[in-house]
Amino acid sequence: MRLTVPGPRSLAGQLFAMQAVLIAVVVAGYALFTYVSDRSQAEEAARRQARAVARSVADSPSVLAATRTPDPTAELQPYALKVMRDTEVDFITIMNPRGIRWTHPDPDQIGQTFQGHTEKALRGQTFTETYTGTLGPSVRAVTPIQDGRRVVGLVSAGIRVEEITQRVQDQLTALLGVAAGALALGAVGTYVINARLRRHTHGMNAAELSRMHDYHQAALHAVREGLLMLDGQYRVALINDGGRELLGVAGDVVGRSVAELGLPAPLTGALLASEPRVDEVHLTASRVLVINTSPVSGGERRGTVVTLRDVTELQSLMGELDSERGFTQALRSQAHEAANRLHTVVSLIELGRADEAVDFATAELELAQALTDQVVAAVSEPVLAALLLGKTAQANERGVELMVSEDSRLDDGLLPESLPARDLVTILGNLIDNAVDAAQGSVRARVTVAAYTEDGTPGAPELVMRVSDTGPGVDPEHTEAVFQRGFSTKPAGPGGRGLGLALVQQAVHRHEGTLSVAEADGGGAEFEVRLPLRESGAVAGHVTSGTPVSRGAGGDA
Repeated sequence: MRLTVPGPRSLAGQLFAMQAVLIAVVVAGYALFTYVSDRSQAEEAARRQARAVARSVADSPSVLAATRTPDPTAELQPYALKVMRDTEVDFITIMNPRGIRWTHPDPDQIGQTFQGHTEKALRGQTFTETYTGTLGPSVRAVTPIQDGRRVVGLVSAGIRVEEITQRVQDQLTALLGVAAGALALGAVGTYVINARLRRHTHGMNAAELSRMHDYHQAALHAVREGLLMLDGQYRVALINDGGRELLGVAGDVVGRSVAELGLPAPLTGALLASEPRVDEVHLTASRVLVINTSPVSGGERRGTVVTLRDVTELQSLMGELDSERGFTQALRSQAHEAANRLHTVVSLIELGRADEAVDFATAELELAQALTDQVVAAVSEPVLAALLLGKTAQANERGVELMVSEDSRLDDGLLPESLPARDLVTILGNLIDNAVDAAQGSVRARVTVAAYTEDGTPGAPELVMRVSDTGPGVDPEHTEAVFQRGFSTKPAGPGGRGLGLALVQQAVHRHEGTLSVAEADGGGAEFEVRLPLRESGAVAGHVTSGTPVSRGAGGDA
């Protein structure tokens, strides 16, 4: 025979059992209290009733007159029986001062001595007592019959305790019926409430819920991605450590509205949106975040679950990858051109024109070397120099002249550690890309880049970079909007538009710099970046590239 050990009861079942027992105890306690109270009240009522009946009989003139006759029983017995029936008392005994009965419900007891106390009545007092007489225990009242000041007889009226108990039992039966109804009603209500609780707790017991809560808390703190849960009024219901770090919020934010967290307006709008968002890119002061939102509903809107991923590093690497792709394309193009030139040189030699072949090859080498010398002389910082050479080749492929000004200079090793070359690549690379996009197709497609240092307002040196183009320029109404994520005047591509200038602004703000746009000399747009150099920094210089910086190009990279 296999013994089956019952599993732990669900939380709802435990609560139902506890509530049922509680209701039963309360009802039983109330019934007991009511029984004791009703019995006490019934006994007190019986005393008052017996006293009233005894006094009425004693004060009756016919009773006083009957006590003076030779045979009081003849007149008083019928009278006493009639009063007993009318007043619903169990006995009325009328007796002489010595306690000899003139009346009794049992005629055989007439002439016998009254069983009870009469001393107080003989002194003219009315009193009540519980005493066991010929009819059993009873609550009785004894009062004197007075002729003037003289006691000529006594009257005792009483109600049996058995009768009082029967009255209380009748009341208790009714009370138990009401109590049973209350218990049944409470049980039904408890069952309905606990059935609802079972649905919400999925039938789990308290230990399972506690264990799930522990796992839940551990998972929230272990997940590096940000998790944010909002209630139906868009207040923060839950946020994990990753969410606090990615959103840059501190302190107790649970219960606060999303609009009060001080997040960028586009990000706040995405969190407050009722429709779901999928892999939407947003910028904070120092991060590039990808957010996904999903509404929680169960017949009504209950809230929103938001996941946050940090792609700042990924975005930076993608920018570097784009630069590398540009370099690769430039090298491929140059290899193709070199092959054409080599074929030209070989053909000239085969035709016996060696002098022309030497002149042609020398001219091409001098042109390439001149471009390299110009860029390296202006910017000897290797990362930026490689960026400018690659962008120059890319721009040339697109029919745009990228120029580095002769007075530009940025020596290697002069950038402070607080200003990494990667951030400068993000800033300058996106500005040049926008400028090339804007200048492409113009009559004289040119982009000019300038970089130099000068004293700032407090006298500290600043790195100034300017990128201008010959494109259509930026509408004055859009001078602020061009730096917002998603703004662009170009058609949206597969990966979206409007992120480049937003990343530039993020990097500039991260280094407490300034970014502005104005009309360039001769038309087009000119973007200026000023970055404070808290350590020994770049020497004055100037860089120019031939392609418009982004007039109407929006914030594209």
